[in-house]
Amino acid sequence: MLYTYICVVVGQASGNYFHHNGGGVNNLCLPNDPENGEHQPYANSQIFGAEYMIHPSRKQHGMSGNLEFREVPCVVCRRERRSSVIIVPGRKTCYKDWNAEYKGYLMAAHNDHKKTDYACVDVNAEPFDNKSSYQSDGVLFYPIRTSCGSLRCPPYNSEADVYCVVCSK
Repeated sequence: MLYTYICVVVGQASGNYFHHNGGGVNNLCLPNDPENGEHQPYANSQIFGAEYMIHPSRKQHGMSGNLEFREVPCVVCRRERRSSVIIVPGRKTCYKDWNAEYKGYLMAAHNDHKKTDYACVDVNAEPFDNKSSYQSDGVLFYPIRTSCGSLRCPPYNSEADVYCVVCSK
């Protein structure tokens, strides 16, 4: 049986500026076809675009191209006939009876920056477009690595990239 995806939002990953205290902690997928509100001059929190922070000399195994400082695209989809979708950090394969939608690397803010939510970034990640990078430092996606101590090693390896897989059922 062929399952199909229904994409609800196609756009640009976005969130809080990496050093701001206010605003949201979660990242969002802002659509490419917004319905904009009125311009406001007050100093409330703002939302910024996201950039990959994956240095070419330290990119994760299997990732292609130079993504450093490139803007991050996003898509929010629904999978027909699947009622559950989960992110499994620390694995690149799903457990029995679950189906892999994609695999990648766990990413979030740098440890010196304000917290963001974790994201499973596809191993086949691409830039938003082919325009040159702006390095505007909005939301920054850094690869996550393990730290032994409170995290048991083994079974984990010290300072290793953290795989992730998005699974559905």
